[in-house]
Amino acid sequence: MELTIGIDVGGTKIAGGVVDPTGRIVDRLRTATPCGGAEAVEDGIAEVAVALRDRHDAVGVGLAVAGLVDEKRSTMRFAPNLPMTDRPLRESVSARVGLPVVVENDANAAAWGEYRFGGGRGVDDVVLLTVGTGLGGGIVLDGRLLRGAFGGAAELGHVRLVPDGLPCGCGRNGCWEQYTSGSALVREAKALASGDPHRAARLLELSEGSVAAIDGRMVSTAAAEGDPAARELFARLGRWLGEGISLVADVLDPAAVVVGGGVCEAGDLLLEPARQSFAKTLSMAGHRPHLKILAAQLGNDAGILGAADLARQP
Repeated sequence: MELTIGIDVGGTKIAGGVVDPTGRIVDRLRTATPCGGAEAVEDGIAEVAVALRDRHDAVGVGLAVAGLVDEKRSTMRFAPNLPMTDRPLRESVSARVGLPVVVENDANAAAWGEYRFGGGRGVDDVVLLTVGTGLGGGIVLDGRLLRGAFGGAAELGHVRLVPDGLPCGCGRNGCWEQYTSGSALVREAKALASGDPHRAARLLELSEGSVAAIDGRMVSTAAAEGDPAARELFARLGRWLGEGISLVADVLDPAAVVVGGGVCEAGDLLLEPARQSFAKTLSMAGHRPHLKILAAQLGNDAGILGAADLARQP
């Protein structure tokens, strides 16, 4: 059975797994991302890959890295949380490990993982949205990962949703992730606690009275308990999510959108308002099939599984 290695490379951790063709992780290894320059990070990646290679007869390595990857799945053009700009990552890691290597954006890898083994399994046209600190995305159309001419496709979080809207870290205003992300959820929760402490009483209780201390887990906890204010915060986030998905549908017409990321642990508290908002804002909604909005299934393993499977693709 052909085994490959998938490695999810983040700013704080390097998580690797040996994956079989069915999507089963047969071995794991995790270490802290080394401090220092690009070579130190590449050494850390190689150490994980070599340790797993030595324990299993793997035939290739896939790397899932947050940032811009070139069209050849070889060079890191830019990685916001790693010291890598125009870095030949595939060549460097392959030389250290002695196996073929492919490099992929982490959201693209996660999208491929969900398409092959998770929430999008059996659907040839699927979009993954990861609602975490920001909003990431990946697109699979006709069973192929859409990467674009230069490798930069699927930056869906930076679709402009609100003209002259909230400023975004990318330098523009009104980006989708400013309204649909963990950061947006916390921003709105703090605004509520400041402006209407009575409605936000449970949030303030969880934060011991500190507006500044309110975080996403507190909002999730309060919502799970049935707190009306916290549930409305998730509903508002879901409405923005659904409105953005209607734009995705107009451009790509996928059969399903799979929603993952930490914020999606709220489940239908987020997804049901998204479904309702999507149905209301979709163009010509009464005359076309509606895509399905589904929960992701792979959690933090999506990047490992996707990267490992991409390493065995022709």
